[in-house]
Amino acid sequence: MSGGSILILAGRRPGAVDALAAAHGVADKCLVPVAGRPMIAHVLESAADSDAERVLVSTHHAGLLADLDDPVVDLLGDRLVILPAADNLADSVLLAAGAARFPLLITTADNCLLTPATIAEIAAEAKRLDVEAGVALARREDVLAVHPEGQRRFYEFSDVAVSNCNAYWIGHGGALKAAEAFRGGGQFVKKPIRVMQAFGLINLLRFRFGLGPIHHIFQRISRQMRVEIAPLLVSNGATAIDVDNERSLRVTEALMARLAPVNRRPSSREIPAERGAAGERRLVPAR
Repeated sequence: MSGGSILILAGRRPGAVDALAAAHGVADKCLVPVAGRPMIAHVLESAADSDAERVLVSTHHAGLLADLDDPVVDLLGDRLVILPAADNLADSVLLAAGAARFPLLITTADNCLLTPATIAEIAAEAKRLDVEAGVALARREDVLAVHPEGQRRFYEFSDVAVSNCNAYWIGHGGALKAAEAFRGGGQFVKKPIRVMQAFGLINLLRFRFGLGPIHHIFQRISRQMRVEIAPLLVSNGATAIDVDNERSLRVTEALMARLAPVNRRPSSREIPAERGAAGERRLVPAR
């Protein structure tokens, strides 16, 4: 990333009890054990192995560090900053931005398969496209090649089908207007009505129904939001698989055991060293 910050969103919906956290008897979803460690520890580990200067965690859980009890906290040291979350993701991002150094990579605590290589790939793609903001996406064929049941939701454009990777790039403070997309929830444009004002109705319909090439649709959204936003396609399909429920938790643990792409610390004995990400690829037609 050449410096900058990584923001990990680890808040909870107001008044809601996360089913996965309740099932595992922990205070917060981000503490649910995945391959023997709290899920957020995997994301923190990848952030620690990146060249980000600062790693921010936005949370409603005041005792997060005490409950986390993982070596990655000491590993990060002063790079780690815990911040209070707001009542929605957009405001949580805006609050955290005050403590961030740009560029800012935003991800979520359940994005356990995000690797240091993919973090670097997102930054490189944003630089190559010379954009202010970006949304990390994985091609359908790459996601299904990793695990046929890993992800069931894809956005189909005229030239490619993709899945959201819960990773967002903000190049500078002025591009934070793009954070309005988070008002729809963690998944990009998951609740269309709540982001319609940000995208514009026609652009939102084009995005939802894939009415055109992916870069063309993002260009239209950029003009509406007055921020240059681009799709940042990554090569590791596993990045689109996050831990939402017991099924995806099992898939994630199976992938960690089989592909082992995430962490290299002795504290992560279940996860061998990463072999490296695939090279950059061009957009290919959806199948």
